[in-house]
Amino acid sequence: MAKLKPNSLVENEQAAAPVAVNPEPTTTNPEPATEANVSVPKPSGFSLEKFKVKRAPMIAGVDPLQASLTVMKIADAEDLVRLHPDEENYWSVPLCLVSVPIKGTKKENLHLIDEDIALAHLPSKRIKRFRLALASKPFDVFFLCEIPVVNLDNKFNETALEGCERAKTTWVQVVSRKDQGHDDYQIIPAKDPKAFPEPKWPPQSLEELIRVTFKDRMIDCDDHPGLLRLIGGKQKLS
Repeated sequence: MAKLKPNSLVENEQAAAPVAVNPEPTTTNPEPATEANVSVPKPSGFSLEKFKVKRAPMIAGVDPLQASLTVMKIADAEDLVRLHPDEENYWSVPLCLVSVPIKGTKKENLHLIDEDIALAHLPSKRIKRFRLALASKPFDVFFLCEIPVVNLDNKFNETALEGCERAKTTWVQVVSRKDQGHDDYQIIPAKDPKAFPEPKWPPQSLEELIRVTFKDRMIDCDDHPGLLRLIGGKQKLS
């Protein structure tokens, strides 16, 4: 009769017995893709073209650069106006300018002009002289304001200059009183000086703003198209 092994010996033999490991399944090469078994996705109608960037991204904390500005007298704004308080940096020196007719319209285009060229070719009445200052209507509608520098005994020029000076510190509107029989301007301050926020002045220098505004409108030679238009000179064909 066979002797039974103690339980401890059976457990030890079972633990020592090798564990059978299933062999790895044999991998077969997938069927090569053919036109018959490749699924072609159908057009969905979606296109990224609609969502592409069309404008330069704004960088946080960086103000956009100001484009070309309108040039006008403070009264022509027909609104409340502020002028940049930094006269040293944002009010120009006296400049020499001239208006050049535009073909097909009654409008004229203001040009900067070298004073020597102007005096050599144009009658003095055609030549304008004034300063330019960075100005704003309410809510940052910027323009370049003409500041009188000649004929200051003229009441229109005198009161326009006074209005420009006052506009450095408060909102004012400058209105002609010619319809009332007065050859001057009335300076009307805002009813509430804090009715509008302070202008957020553009970061460019005044020189840069003037350069952008008068691009292609700077008469600095005797054959400039603007000057030739004024004096009736023959223009070169490009």
